[in-house]
Amino acid sequence: RIMSEVESFFKSAFSVDNVIFGFDGGDLKVLLIQRGAAPYKSKWALPGDLVYPNEDLDTAAERVLEQLTGLRGVYLEQVRAFGAVDRHPLGRVITIAYFSLIKISDYTVTPASFAQSAKWHTVTKVGELAFDHNEILESCLKRLRRKVRMTPIGFELLPPKFTLTELQQLYESILLPPKDNKRIDKRNFRKKILSTNLLSDLNELQEGVAHRPAKLYQFDREKYEHLVAEGYNFDI
Repeated sequence: RIMSEVESFFKSAFSVDNVIFGFDGGDLKVLLIQRGAAPYKSKWALPGDLVYPNEDLDTAAERVLEQLTGLRGVYLEQVRAFGAVDRHPLGRVITIAYFSLIKISDYTVTPASFAQSAKWHTVTKVGELAFDHNEILESCLKRLRRKVRMTPIGFELLPPKFTLTELQQLYESILLPPKDNKRIDKRNFRKKILSTNLLSDLNELQEGVAHRPAKLYQFDREKYEHLVAEGYNFDI
């Protein structure tokens, strides 16, 4: 009897779900797949699947992401577990969520396996997702926003040369949902970002723009990496 009770604890499955945020110079987006298999066939969902019995979690997250979307070499950060008893219709499945933020133009999405398609969706317009994936997405978005306030972003997401307006748009796309129709105060943002000494003034102006050309900047890689390692409070 004792053995049968213990065995019941080994009847749960594990899965991984990847929340891949993407930036393309406009809205913050998330990569979703359209499921080609039950349960939730034809519904949009996060790229996720079951973990093999002989596989660790980080390896599973990388494998599943590549199998379903074709994305490789993406740095995935573990967020938390989701373990509601009824979250999967086929049985007890505990999932571990991972997230990342990438520059969309640096990657080619190629759906495969049970992913009928894979597309970038504006975060605020994803609609109802399969399983509890809306809850997972929201949790990862909160984690991303906290991280953005504690470590600098932009090195891999912006062109090598960029304007302060472009940098501010990046922060706004993550920190301020478009539906709120709000903006970060321009003067405060510039004062704060310049005080970090993260940026180098290139003494160059934009070219080929219809409006008054703005000054161009680039990140100081050494200072950038130092602040990523040490952390900072970018409370704007």
